[in-house]
Amino acid sequence: MVIKVERGRPTPEELAAVVALVQARAAAAEAPADGPVPRAVWADPARNVPRRLPTPGPGAWRMSAWPA
Repeated sequence: MVIKVERGRPTPEELAAVVALVQARAAAAEAPADGPVPRAVWADPARNVPRRLPTPGPGAWRMSAWPA
C-alpha cells in the first residue's frame, strides 16, 4: 500500500496516525463478523414444517391471520 501526501507537510506523528487508521480499517474489513452466521433461506428448517392453509368453514377468518 502506498500513501502519498499531496499537500502540506505532515509530522511523523500525523503520518503514523493515518497509517494506523488505514491498517485498522483494512484489518476490520478482513476479519469475520462476530455472532451467528445468517442461514440461507433454502436451508431454514422452518421450510420443512407444513403450513396449514385456511379451509372454508367456521373460524376460517381466524386462521387466515396466523403467521405463515
